[in-house]
Amino acid sequence: MTGFRDMRDGPLPSTDLTVCRTAWHAAARAACGRAGKFWEQEYPQNFHLATIADRDGVHFLLFHAHRPLIAFAADRRYQYSDEFVEPPAWGAVLADAGFVVLSVAQLHSPLAESDASALSDPELHQIRHWGPATLGALLFNAWD
Repeated sequence: MTGFRDMRDGPLPSTDLTVCRTAWHAAARAACGRAGKFWEQEYPQNFHLATIADRDGVHFLLFHAHRPLIAFAADRRYQYSDEFVEPPAWGAVLADAGFVVLSVAQLHSPLAESDASALSDPELHQIRHWGPATLGALLFNAWD
């Protein structure tokens, strides 16, 4: 989930960019809006970022690069900790496309209260080093 692994474990899974872009365009249609920009993940970020403009303004969608997770944010940032916003109603289209659309409550939940049993030793090492306080800060990071 963090984007870190032991080099002996092989490559991390990746979220298919075609699936991300297809879901992004479907969400723009559902919003009666326009798909804006799509920035592919660049090292060290572990997420792709896209925009959708509708009558309510510009929405920033964060697509996790390794898991089918999506969060919404108020603006474009290098990494995120607590800058998340609730998904708009049309975000359900993204869930229909197979993504887990995360709420602000989930993203702001304290990391100390999360089950970390599935995380690898390299991930746990990075968590100790970077010290994210919330699940959102863990999931959408730019750690190197």
